[in-house]
Amino acid sequence: MTSPTSPNPWGVPPWEIDFHPPRQPVPTQVDFAVIGGGFTGLAAAAWLRLLAPGKSVALIEAGRIGAGASGRTGGMTLAESAAGDLPGLGDVLAGLTNILEKLGEASGQRLAEVCELQLNGAWEIGRSSGRADSPIQWKDSGELRVVNDVPGGTLHPAKLVAGLAAAAVHLGVMVIEDAPVSRVVWDRGAKLELSGTSTSSQKISAARVLFATNALSLGLAGLDSNTNPRLTLAAATAPLREDQIEASGLGERKPFYTVDFPYLWGRMFRDNTIVWGAGLVSPSASKDLTQIDISQNEPAKMFVTLEKRVRGLHPALAQVQFTNKWGGPILFRDDWRPVFSRHPQSRDGIVLGAYAGHGVALSSYLGAWVAEALLGRRELPEWGSI
Repeated sequence: MTSPTSPNPWGVPPWEIDFHPPRQPVPTQVDFAVIGGGFTGLAAAAWLRLLAPGKSVALIEAGRIGAGASGRTGGMTLAESAAGDLPGLGDVLAGLTNILEKLGEASGQRLAEVCELQLNGAWEIGRSSGRADSPIQWKDSGELRVVNDVPGGTLHPAKLVAGLAAAAVHLGVMVIEDAPVSRVVWDRGAKLELSGTSTSSQKISAARVLFATNALSLGLAGLDSNTNPRLTLAAATAPLREDQIEASGLGERKPFYTVDFPYLWGRMFRDNTIVWGAGLVSPSASKDLTQIDISQNEPAKMFVTLEKRVRGLHPALAQVQFTNKWGGPILFRDDWRPVFSRHPQSRDGIVLGAYAGHGVALSSYLGAWVAEALLGRRELPEWGSI
């Protein structure tokens, strides 16, 4: 993995997104506008063009594609929502695989291979009980052992962002970066006002709009009063030796997460680096996550604790070195269910997000679903209502 060096108050993950959409003029009118250039928005925009190639689609991103949660997640791929299975949800992992296959065929890519999708399962680990044959036997506020093997796996987040973006562009999506949407006026569709330096005073009229900004732009999406944004923290190690991997119990290379507290999760990459995550940082009363600096105050202390915990899990990890520390935005509802609903101000808008840490597979899967809903081919689920 290659780490970019540009400064960011949320830190920098050990990878970069190597696809850059071509710059193009901002359209004045489109059939569909997608706000947010992460997994959800990219998958939805590409799926719209796949199903309806005669319709115009613009994806509008405030910064660069993948700059939010999607480019900062660890890439653990789970089968259900944070609230478990939901009525009518279907098979998320099979759905993700199908979406990657169809978009890959349409754009000349093997997307599952490109993003290093590996569905070899995931371990739930806990302190109160565990399997007698658990490969993990760690010390962390008790003894951590594997308690369950669940459907799931991993993928490379930066490569999925790049692959979805390449597919979207190939299918004819207009990807507009560095173009924050400052205001939406609803009137027989929507008029989007852009505030970026390169798009100042420009407006786009859209018949339908998808808000896929997750924990960012809560007011714009109508989520400022009923969701809880946080910054989740992660740290990456230098590559481990094979003997360290085997001795620590990670030889099967499955991702893992605790089912009790204190919370801990992790996953290995193909280069033998490991990403570990624990801890949530709350924003101020304004709910503005961009004001958090992970090098200061509470986040900085939490990283010290995380590194100490990892080195204390097993003797094979005692000397592990950390190369990157960063935070990523995450959004919760009190009931842990995703938001998948009409916009509070208009039926011409749909809001999708609040995956509560389960968005790696779910976001692309629901991105295809919302594309079908925008085309009038599928209903929204009752469990996603705001």
